[in-house]
Amino acid sequence: VNAGPPPKSDAAAQDFRRRGKIEVQSVDSVKGKRIEGDRRPRWQRPKDADVVKEIGSRVIINLGGQTIVQSTDHDRLRHHARDTYYEDLPHGRVRETIERPDGSRVVTIRNEYGDVIRRSRFTSGGREIVLVYVDDDDLARDRGHGWRDPGDDLPPMRLTVPVTQYILDSDNVRSPDRYYEFLDQPPVERVERLYTLGDVRRSARIRDMMPRVDLDTINFDTGSAEVSPDQANDLEGVAEAMKRIIDRNPGETFLIEGHTDAVGDPDSNLALSDERAESVAGVLSDDFGIPPENLVTQGYGEEYLKVDTDGPNRENRRVAIRRITPLVSPVAQRQ
Repeated sequence: VNAGPPPKSDAAAQDFRRRGKIEVQSVDSVKGKRIEGDRRPRWQRPKDADVVKEIGSRVIINLGGQTIVQSTDHDRLRHHARDTYYEDLPHGRVRETIERPDGSRVVTIRNEYGDVIRRSRFTSGGREIVLVYVDDDDLARDRGHGWRDPGDDLPPMRLTVPVTQYILDSDNVRSPDRYYEFLDQPPVERVERLYTLGDVRRSARIRDMMPRVDLDTINFDTGSAEVSPDQANDLEGVAEAMKRIIDRNPGETFLIEGHTDAVGDPDSNLALSDERAESVAGVLSDDFGIPPENLVTQGYGEEYLKVDTDGPNRENRRVAIRRITPLVSPVAQRQ
């Protein structure tokens, strides 16, 4: 099939005319029932999900034939929070509200499996900034059936842009403007629907719609998730680009991907890669002021090696960044 030229903008990629306009509702529009005390909700496991191992606060599961690490962004988002509370909503959903000292709020709605289906930030003045919004029609289709890879509904990708426009190695970047121009690119193909953050995290086919920055300047020591001070400074260029994009549109969302080399136990590598993604997200927020709710993290272990070797390799111990806003939020309508 001739895929045709790539979309020229997020709005062009999100051409949902065949299905009509998505009616975006506030995350506060449905009344919930407050969950009393400090008890955190416990979400269901998707059908056909088997727990393989628990490593610290991370759970390794087998889902749909692939092994995945699951963790929560709760602690990262509520850092310095004034208060956090939960409410039960219809259809097994839970709403989390994080109140911050400046009067702003981050409100997240998760489905019965804990996947983020909606997320907004409210400014101290009451303005709602939509970060994640999946339409009820798409959610209803999947409800009660567990999780399946939405990428299975799509044909194989045919890349119609040069690889240099699709993958950027940070070693080749000489100016922060290059990061900005690269991350600001639209999807390389049309987006058929909007996806949950869980869909994007788990589906390589969906993630691959967006160009990727490989942060070759951040290489971890063996078995470590620590970002050294000198390497943290190397994040300044990409952080500056991300801030420029967020300043223009506060509803942007970026995925931070963690990776390992092929040395060691694959399950332990999954957990380690997830820690690496979280460490980089922490540096971006704590050192460079990127709001934590604009960042999503996920580890992929040794599954996507940059250098095909079973031995120790520093280039494989890395992170990557994609702007995933067009996959998780109706950008065209919001703008």
